[in-house]
Amino acid sequence: MAAMAAKDEKEAKPLRHGYTTGACATAATKAALVALITQEPQQQATIRLPIGEDVTFQMERCEFDERKAVTGTIKDGGDDPDATHGALIESRVEWLDEPGIVLDGGIGVGRVTKPGLPVPIGEAAINPVPRKMIRETAQAILDQYEIERGIKIVISVPAGEEIAKKTLNGRLGILGGISILGTRGIVVPFSTSAYKASVAQAINVAKEAGCDHIVLSTGGKSESFGMEMYPELSEEAFVEMGDFVGFALQQCKRKQMKKVTLVGMMGKFSKVAQGVMMVHSKSAPVDFDFLAQMAEEAGAGDELVEQIKGANTASQVGDLMADTPAFFEKMGENCCRAALKEVGGGMEIETMIITMKGSLLGRVTLHDTDDEGDRHRG
Repeated sequence: MAAMAAKDEKEAKPLRHGYTTGACATAATKAALVALITQEPQQQATIRLPIGEDVTFQMERCEFDERKAVTGTIKDGGDDPDATHGALIESRVEWLDEPGIVLDGGIGVGRVTKPGLPVPIGEAAINPVPRKMIRETAQAILDQYEIERGIKIVISVPAGEEIAKKTLNGRLGILGGISILGTRGIVVPFSTSAYKASVAQAINVAKEAGCDHIVLSTGGKSESFGMEMYPELSEEAFVEMGDFVGFALQQCKRKQMKKVTLVGMMGKFSKVAQGVMMVHSKSAPVDFDFLAQMAEEAGAGDELVEQIKGANTASQVGDLMADTPAFFEKMGENCCRAALKEVGGGMEIETMIITMKGSLLGRVTLHDTDDEGDRHRG
């Protein structure tokens, strides 16, 4: 019992949040500028985050001469490390002959090549809030030391190009590195805000590229399946929504998409079929009684229904029902109805349920009415 209590206590411990690449870049810029002005090494920098919190960042490096200074801090992703956790975020600040502040991206910071992003084509992928934070923090330091000279700030991430391969940046048209992101300065555990922002951007890029049919997948394998099924669609039409089903659907509705195809596996789609639109394993366990009820409605016998109730995984249920296509049709139909309810209708929804090995279990399409005539089986 003591061990169980200790386990519960450990699980109940609040998750530690981390800091965004934008906050790190701002702190590094402050340290670099102070080092340049004072010609003294800076081991840390304290900045104010957009949420109103003051945070001190430790500097990993600080080098300077009379013309320029370069500092760097290690990004801490908190208890839900994302792809940029542990990355060195650097800022180089140098004097300019002309007054004003010039901000750009260096090695490992991507460049925008497609419309639909909050940064114009051709510019470094430093989002609006981090841009504002970096500029305002730098200006405050110049004012503090009563300096009227101009400066150029270049944000770099030495490992950024490699890190970007683990992100959606390539699909978004951000080439050569990562984005400098963050609207609040902190990273909420399991990277909710950062991931949702990338999903919203991906759908916006798709809209700007002329897409009216989006294929939303829960992961890489399901996305690959969607691409095989729709080879005629452009790359921008495929968006990895992860666990954020409801959010992704709402973004598609906002952008007036005519059709949305959902592609995923038994585990997450068994939740969507119930109307659960945030399908992270920690926030919504698989309901085996619900799956058993669907199996019963699909004509499964008592013994099979009991086996489903006692199953360990949704994938196992998929294996048990492999010879009952009506089960997957019912699940797909429920997913479509739940999705239409989530967006308030007005579009066509298709659901494709696949196995972990990437073969199709069921495919159903519904329009925004419940009439039998508007249902298509795959």
